Amino acid sequence: MGNRSFFLFLILICTSVLQARFCSAQDDDSTSRVGIGIKMSLLGAGVEVATPITGHSNLRAGFNAFSYDRTFHSDGIAYAGQLRFRSVEAHYDWFPFGGAFHVSPGVLVYNGNQFTANASVPGGQTFTLNHVSYASDLSDPGGGNGKVDFNKAGPMITVGWGNLLPRNHRRFSVPFEVGVIYTGAPKAALNLNGSACDASGANCLAINSDPSIQANIQAEETN
Repeated sequence: MGNRSFFLFLILICTSVLQARFCSAQDDDSTSRVGIGIKMSLLGAGVEVATPITGHSNLRAGFNAFSYDRTFHSDGIAYAGQLRFRSVEAHYDWFPFGGAFHVSPGVLVYNGNQFTANASVPGGQTFTLNHVSYASDLSDPGGGNGKVDFNKAGPMITVGWGNLLPRNHRRFSVPFEVGVIYTGAPKAALNLNGSACDASGANCLAINSDPSIQANIQAEETN
């Protein structure tokens, strides 16, 4: 496991999945009953569906969604950012002691979580790439886009208390669980176009064709 992947793994432990559901099910005597829950977690808001496999296990699946837009500045570049969480997950809920405690190995079947941003630098304004200062060309100002995303699938495991399908005559429950998802290191891409000049505004070069500027953009991606 590389350093970046391990770092992401630890971060996901700290930002573990916290869920609460209000659930309903058919009578406990039915083997075909289905539980439906509304949840909130760090993956976003979502809906889950579960069905029993045995007296001590369920199969559970659901989706999550969250959106957030924000404009921010970094190193002289203005970004209009969009955070989009879209994911689908599946779990095998095992209740080893026959009570509320469960262990749930699973898979993030689809990981559409990503951050995208449109970048712009007004003409004449200075900006920095890899600690090198440039000035945006007055006649051809810099702009572009950036993106950070993850592997499209990954293993996950959660532990918690409660059951989307209570093994009693209650029709509602509020389960709670924490867990981790391993998605590998994030992948970043930064694409800039227009022209950049030296800090004095002279010696302007096309951003997308100058090797030294492109090397600094790649260093920014790595950072």
